[in-house]
Amino acid sequence: IGVNFGQLGNNLPAAQHVAQLLQSTVIAKVRIFNTEAAFLRAMANTGIDVAVGVCNADVPALAANASAAAAWVSANIAPFAAAGTRITLVTVGNEVFSADDQQLAAAIVPAIRNIHTALAAAKLADTVHVSTPHSFAILDNSFPPSSSAFRADLAPLLDPLLRFLVDTRAPLLVNAYPYFAFAGNPHDIPLPYALFQPNAGAPDPKTGLIYTNMYTAQVDAAVAAMERMGHFGIPVAVTETGWPSQGGSDEVGASVDNARAFTRGLVAHLASSSGTPLRPRQQLDTYIFALFNEDLKPGPASERNYGLFATDGTPIYDAGLLLTS
Repeated sequence: IGVNFGQLGNNLPAAQHVAQLLQSTVIAKVRIFNTEAAFLRAMANTGIDVAVGVCNADVPALAANASAAAAWVSANIAPFAAAGTRITLVTVGNEVFSADDQQLAAAIVPAIRNIHTALAAAKLADTVHVSTPHSFAILDNSFPPSSSAFRADLAPLLDPLLRFLVDTRAPLLVNAYPYFAFAGNPHDIPLPYALFQPNAGAPDPKTGLIYTNMYTAQVDAAVAAMERMGHFGIPVAVTETGWPSQGGSDEVGASVDNARAFTRGLVAHLASSSGTPLRPRQQLDTYIFALFNEDLKPGPASERNYGLFATDGTPIYDAGLLLTS
């Protein structure tokens, strides 16, 4: 069980307090979208795995110059790893393949390769994976999972990425939000199916598998799409998933009760180690979005209300994550 620590807020606690809060929970992994030195120092010797990020703006330079990637690893990974911070993942860019920037998308795999090479030179490649997170907009179809496929126009970008993931045993990273699917189609998607609550399930007619929650259906859609391209055995990690506890009047389903139900259902599913119908009993690393509400995030009200905790460290709802709960 992991969590995203987004930092688009003007009242966030100090890094040391964030580290202490994380240690009071069952959360084993934390992801940040940058390489903030104060936070990486605070996470030293906590036993919690840390994922760090390369922002989209920095990707082209790292792709164009192997020396730049080596300098980036030397400045942002190596000293913190040596000091006891368990950095295990570098996310390069975010949802780039579904954005309308072909030049940036073409730079992702070269940047990933350069960072991996730099990690290998620093003798860190065995412990630090490198990958890039995707939105579900890279799929032409996502249900039933057996019929899912990546967009044809993205194949030239995805194939070399998937080959790299096979070679390095790194995971495909997906941002999977049942909330978005439900909010976009509340008349056809049963709320219990989105919230891990009891429901009749959704069958996949080709495989005969029954999906009792949208989360595992979304993950298996990514698995099936990779296999359709001829890539088997690549692990999947969910870099973002969550449910807002509040939204605007036009944002259906955004409420404390639904956020509690989704997060507790997700936590219970992950704790059961049941995997997904296509990959039963396989570990599925998942980062919940997000640790805190972020009051500076743009967009609809829900964007500022994904937090598990208020910035003073009190839970917004009981997600079943505190060691004392």
